[in-house]
Amino acid sequence: MLMLKINNLKKAYGSDIVIDGLKLELEAGEIVAVMGPSGCGKSTFIRCINRLVEPDSGEIFFNNIPIHNLKAAEMEKIRLNIGFVFQHFNLIRRLTVKENVSLGLIKKGYTMEKAFEKAVLALQDVGLAHLADSPVDRLSGGEKQRVGIARALVMEPDLILLDEPTASLDPILVTEVLDTLERIAEERSNTSMIIVTHEVAFARRVADKIYFMDQGRFIESGPPEQVLNNPSSWIGKKYKNIINYN
Repeated sequence: MLMLKINNLKKAYGSDIVIDGLKLELEAGEIVAVMGPSGCGKSTFIRCINRLVEPDSGEIFFNNIPIHNLKAAEMEKIRLNIGFVFQHFNLIRRLTVKENVSLGLIKKGYTMEKAFEKAVLALQDVGLAHLADSPVDRLSGGEKQRVGIARALVMEPDLILLDEPTASLDPILVTEVLDTLERIAEERSNTSMIIVTHEVAFARRVADKIYFMDQGRFIESGPPEQVLNNPSSWIGKKYKNIINYN
């Protein structure tokens, strides 16, 4: 079943065209990786999907709902079913780990007790249940990002958007976050994901399809074995060389 359809999406800042006529289709349970050089528009694109950034034109259908036409209050309800994992965690420092994870549930109408209960279960999924009552300031960068993942998971969304979830981490912490995401991808087979990443080995293992992006456009897409083993674009060839080098 088609969960997400994006058609001719465009965004510019003045004369600077950031995304230029992007098209993408995502099936229920499918995982897509979006890859490309820094500054090519990947983060703007993923933020346009749930309208954290407003596109200038184009169509976005989520579960057959034309969300590009929705008013702000209606879009806020849709976002309860679209998880988002940010580069820089976006956690509230004065709250505990479980309080951060439970915020969306409370907004959705859960009692605090029930929200905390579900938050601890989501933290268990990312290996952090033992830190549920800890202040987030005491966590490592990798732990904070895993809290961000739990915050998305606890809402049981149909779609999770991940904007370079390892970009702000020290290399030694990247593996723990990627391992967490890989396990979740295996265990939650009905949850779709779009992941903006530079981690080519991770994308090869996890993604059903990879989109290569350059200067606001998708220049190649297909299954990992196709676009990484026999790439036609310069980006694909670059990532193939990285795999061969490693």
